[in-house]
Amino acid sequence: MPAGMTVLIPSCNRPATLAMTLTGLCFQEYQDFAVVISDQSDTPIYQDSSVRTAIRLLEKKGRRVRQLANLPRRGLAQQRQFLLDSVELPYCLYLDDDVLLEPFVLGNMLRALTEEKIGFVGQALIGLSYRNDYRPQEQAIELWEGPVEPELVTPQCSSWQRYALHNAANILHVQEKLQLTPVTQKKYKVAWVGGCVLYDAQKLRETGGFKFWKEVPQEHAGEDVLAQLRVMKRYGGCGLIPSGAYHQEARTTVTNRKFDIPKELAL
Repeated sequence: MPAGMTVLIPSCNRPATLAMTLTGLCFQEYQDFAVVISDQSDTPIYQDSSVRTAIRLLEKKGRRVRQLANLPRRGLAQQRQFLLDSVELPYCLYLDDDVLLEPFVLGNMLRALTEEKIGFVGQALIGLSYRNDYRPQEQAIELWEGPVEPELVTPQCSSWQRYALHNAANILHVQEKLQLTPVTQKKYKVAWVGGCVLYDAQKLRETGGFKFWKEVPQEHAGEDVLAQLRVMKRYGGCGLIPSGAYHQEARTTVTNRKFDIPKELAL
């Protein structure tokens, strides 16, 4: 398997969830990765003892952890571009600071991305509080039967409705129904994936990355969606099932979603 992944974690005022996210990284089967955290907290998050412990354990296991601050806050798109500018390795995983990963996730994502030679792969987040909330009307899935190909997806397309598969615990229910395991992983068509997305860093840069941050108000939503849509249009992207990414379901730090970037900026 090719070497070189940087895990990029934007964080703001959530030390408890960040500590759990970092702990999940400590026990990944694939180990050739570095970590970059970009903190925008009111009090530096690196002062939290649980965060410090998780960082020390990663370092003990040989993982390099860069502890950056990115202030003043200029919006999530700028935060993501700031992280992308730090990447020196070929692949970068954007991982939200409230996501817990099973040990197979990093290795399976990298394997799929390099097999297909596409722009990104993602694992949808599972909300375990919805474990018994079955929504068959939201569980349609389109598997890639052949090579993953570039797709044009916009808010006006019927394919935009694929997003419903990633609500609640839908992806968990589908993977259980299909009896999928990490060894029998499948690729499927997406509108976008939130919270856990691995990119070919060069392909992300070639489609503009998040440099559009200068064109949008500081309070916005959907910056990750627009970047994925642009990468998918040129290089292709997909979701992976089964997912081993669990949302900690902490309160969101994005409270003002009036400016939804994919609906405001041209693809």
